[in-house]
Amino acid sequence: MSEQQPPERSDDPADDQDQDGPGSKATGDDHTTPGASGGSEPIGFRGSSGAQGGATSGNDPDPIESLFGGPVPPQMREALESMGLGDIDSGQLAQMRSQLEMLMGGGGDDGPVNSELARDVARQVVAQLGDASIGESTRRDVDQVVQVASLWLDSVTDFPRPDGPARALSRAEWVELTLPVWERLTTPVAEGLQAAMTTAMGQQLSEFGQEGAPSIPGLPPGMNPAALMGQMEPMVRRMSASMFGGQVGQAVGTLAGETLSGTEVGIPLLGDESVAILPANVADFAEGLQIDAGEVHLYLAVREAARVRLFAAVPWLGPQLLTAVEDYARDIRINTDAIEEAVRSADPQDAEAMQEALTGGLFSIEPSPAQLAALARLETFLALVEGWVDLVSARATSPHLPHADALAEAVRRRRASSGPAEKTFASLVGLELRPRRLRDAANLWAALEDARGQAGRDAAWGHPDIAPSAADLDDPLGYVQNRASETDDEALTITDEDIERLLDGPTE
Repeated sequence: MSEQQPPERSDDPADDQDQDGPGSKATGDDHTTPGASGGSEPIGFRGSSGAQGGATSGNDPDPIESLFGGPVPPQMREALESMGLGDIDSGQLAQMRSQLEMLMGGGGDDGPVNSELARDVARQVVAQLGDASIGESTRRDVDQVVQVASLWLDSVTDFPRPDGPARALSRAEWVELTLPVWERLTTPVAEGLQAAMTTAMGQQLSEFGQEGAPSIPGLPPGMNPAALMGQMEPMVRRMSASMFGGQVGQAVGTLAGETLSGTEVGIPLLGDESVAILPANVADFAEGLQIDAGEVHLYLAVREAARVRLFAAVPWLGPQLLTAVEDYARDIRINTDAIEEAVRSADPQDAEAMQEALTGGLFSIEPSPAQLAALARLETFLALVEGWVDLVSARATSPHLPHADALAEAVRRRRASSGPAEKTFASLVGLELRPRRLRDAANLWAALEDARGQAGRDAAWGHPDIAPSAADLDDPLGYVQNRASETDDEALTITDEDIERLLDGPTE
């Protein structure tokens, strides 16, 4: 082997990694690792700073020491070499180190949902679907359409216009604006998944440590597998957060390619009073209708403006919907049998394989009583919202749009065929988000309007205690008669204390 001049050293740590392997610095046979004992980092893992690894021959870095950023205990080295990690090439080494850094503390955040990964995956999905930036002319068109929609709504509801602007959103912009709410809604499920995976992994290691149980290949005799759980738990939690973050990103990115407007899913996702339209998705929706695209755009703008106006005028409604989803998710039961089977059968270093193993079997089939109560509240309020929007939109568009009835029917068919919102909630929180009693709700609002006019109809939203309930949907005429006996002065109004009580949820 001919002698070679050693490469010049750079002050940039990244250059050191390229020359000698990540976090490794060849020094011959003698090497030390500052801080190799003690500390809270996983065994032998010290990141890319302050580690000096040994070398197998000459200037070639030791693969195992390069992987873990420094010397590893002899027993661990023996186990790793028995798995073939002593002979991996530089490409495999870089890939495995990247995975270790992600799972043991590098990249993303420490929450139950890896929000950074969720955003990246969602934007990748959107990019694959195709997502053109919104031009200035399109923004002006959306602004004009929303202005017309608001003008038509002024004559059919007493609720004032919302304060927010009209927005023309690309799919990527919709992802960025709505992800915080999606993370909030899915956090209870992600926390349950983390706990279930940690428990399942601990049980598997405990079984290996029992007398008579098969040994883990490559694990030195006398080493208790259960003792590894303290080191593996952070990795398992991060793996769970990454898996669920990827699932959130996939679902939200897919929904971004289908949803027509900011609140089409039935809940306030944008966090403000803006009337948001996704022009690319509206154009796709209009293609198969054989109706002028401008008329389709106007009709959908009226529906979105009506929904935003309702959420803005009824301050308790949005929090109530979000709380119902969170209550359902918080009490969800993770299918621990599916988790344990995934832990046994999937490669723990392959997050995609673990995610695929869990997909479809994550949630227990039977909902709990608390979930049934949350689901009943949610379905009732969703039906009331969409029933009110259907009625008000029909009143606003019928005098102006020749195909208003056909467009209303197209929207109903879209909802009935497991729309994008239902698919998204089913994959993330096991919840079929569908306003099942929408027709009953629309009939109730129409009957109330006939009896008391549009002012009396809208006054029913004044307080959650006087808003229609699931029982009222069974007997809409009875509800109308009860409301007719009240005067507007006697109707309750919402207070700050009422909103706080709703946000806190039901008391025991």
